[in-house]
Amino acid sequence: MMQWKDNMNITYFHRNSKGGYSIAKVSNTFITEFKKDLNVLEFEMPHHKADLFSVIKNIYYIFNNRNKTGINHITGDIHYGALGLIGCKTVLTIHDLSAHETNDSAIKRFIIKFLWFKLPLLFVNKIVCISEETKIRLEKIVKKKEILVIPNAVDSTFSVSIKEFNTSEPTILQIGTAWNKNVKNLILAVKHIKCQLIIVGQINKELELLLNKNQINYKIRKDLSDREIIEEYKNSDIVAFVSLYEGFGMPIIEANATGRAIITSNISPMNQIANDSALLVNPNNVEEIKNGIIKIINDKEYRESIINKGILNAKKYNVELICKQYEEVYKSLL
Repeated sequence: MMQWKDNMNITYFHRNSKGGYSIAKVSNTFITEFKKDLNVLEFEMPHHKADLFSVIKNIYYIFNNRNKTGINHITGDIHYGALGLIGCKTVLTIHDLSAHETNDSAIKRFIIKFLWFKLPLLFVNKIVCISEETKIRLEKIVKKKEILVIPNAVDSTFSVSIKEFNTSEPTILQIGTAWNKNVKNLILAVKHIKCQLIIVGQINKELELLLNKNQINYKIRKDLSDREIIEEYKNSDIVAFVSLYEGFGMPIIEANATGRAIITSNISPMNQIANDSALLVNPNNVEEIKNGIIKIINDKEYRESIINKGILNAKKYNVELICKQYEEVYKSLL
């Protein structure tokens, strides 16, 4: 795939998997490609918590495993790891600023702003954001001349899967159950729609009660492998992703790549990622979400239009295109 003249070696640092699997998953998509041509090492942090002790231990772990001659790449979340890489060639990928922006404590916001953003960004060579929205948010709290935008790549195992749309009782797929995924409003939106709701992730008691109270036909899928998640996409008729906050929004592209109709939020970055390949709604408006789902079910011409546009949209996030962008970043540090 790549022809590099020099014998480049890259060391990737990932957050502990207990802190979440999503960043490792999207990073692995392009790292797998680089492993075919380059010398690659990967390290997962020993601690997943964000207390001072865990942070210091993780920084020390990174320092002990730093790449002194090649390139170090922090794949996300553990931005403070740059403090263990002072004097090394370092790339930092930033996915979102939720830890800072959604924290209710002013003191914690200050600590996160300083230790996760302001201080580590002083010591990295290249900063990469996964969306224009993340870049805009980052520029509000740090002053850096050059912040690059390289989107996440869609896993090549996602491909168009032909399925006859079930207009009588469509299967609606919801990926994720965190607060920002807005599952509550989705439940309220579908309570009068004959459908089956598949939710991937662990739900809390509040959501369980809401599902049962509104007599939703639903199933919960937990601890799925990558292959099983792909099967859920294939078995779905509609993918719902009406999030309140995202750094990117991979389910949009994954739905596009599978050939499924998607309804998502008309806020950045979701509307930018989807472009015209999704039905966009106000995530805070239950009635608008409901009407959007009904439109997808009843309007075959519109549904097929966004599906076809989605297949084209997914090609912009092809792993080889994303690898080429990271390749240029790495080469600039030689």
